[in-house]
Amino acid sequence: MTATLERTEPGRTAPARSRRARRKRLQVIGFMSPWIIGFSLFFAYPLLATGYFSLTSYDLLSPPDWVGLRNYAYLLFGDPVVRIAAANTLWLVLVLTVLRVVFALGVAAVIARLRRGVGLVRTLCYLPALAPPVAATLAFTFLFNPGTGPVNGLLRTLGIDGPLWFNDPAWAKPALTLLTLWGCGELMIIMLAALLDVPQELHEAAALDGAGPIGRFWHVTLPSIAPVLLFGVVNSIIFSLQYFTQALVAGAVASGQAEVVGSSKVVGFPDNATLTFPAWLYQQGFHYYNMGYAATMAVVLFVFSLGFTALLIRRMRGGTNAEEVG
Repeated sequence: MTATLERTEPGRTAPARSRRARRKRLQVIGFMSPWIIGFSLFFAYPLLATGYFSLTSYDLLSPPDWVGLRNYAYLLFGDPVVRIAAANTLWLVLVLTVLRVVFALGVAAVIARLRRGVGLVRTLCYLPALAPPVAATLAFTFLFNPGTGPVNGLLRTLGIDGPLWFNDPAWAKPALTLLTLWGCGELMIIMLAALLDVPQELHEAAALDGAGPIGRFWHVTLPSIAPVLLFGVVNSIIFSLQYFTQALVAGAVASGQAEVVGSSKVVGFPDNATLTFPAWLYQQGFHYYNMGYAATMAVVLFVFSLGFTALLIRRMRGGTNAEEVG
């Protein structure tokens, strides 16, 4: 009995495999093309253009004039206002990040323990997040009006002299903080979903070991929702670094010149207390037409945000891996 072995010629199979691989790559690129086009048009190109304009003197009317690192030198050593804006933004990053995550987690923990009316309470806590930032800021400035606002009116009935809120440099940023906490329903919903996803068996096992409510929350709940907490911290940092609309509108309304929002007379009112880094960037680019210097500020803000977020994620992952190894 003779067996015939079919021999495959490498010269014929290699082109076929190459064509199949090329076809598969084209299919993958085709499916990814909407993302690739969007990323290129709305992120990569603006980022590269901003980096280029940051090295030029550009006023949107005449051609860019190459100045090298002169804008960066002025940002670091020559602009006194940018230091105030950076200090205000840093204050918001530190305070808003902590309070926003803690407040959202606290509200979510309370809702998770409710037995009745959970849907109604959850809806009421989430509704402020749907309010447009401008409308919410306008409402808050009227509520916290030092003369006619109901908040100070309520405090007067209790025998307390209310502060000037948005009209006082010492209280303007705390008032913005209250506004931000009022509208953090989106983060609260994410925290609530994470809390409800913690296995009940872990709580029962910890209770059998003698852990109380605080011990179960600290040793069971928090480690279980650590990725969500990391997301909340990173999201709050980025939100604080980009804080713009609320500060701009609050300063304009409190100054009584809301019809000229964006002019140098109202941005940062009172006494530059609400002047954030993005607001000063906006002033430089669209009020003074220093678009090259505004691009420099945008690059610095992007690099700082990216570096701070990457460092935070690395430290959080390092801590999580150390706990797993231990």
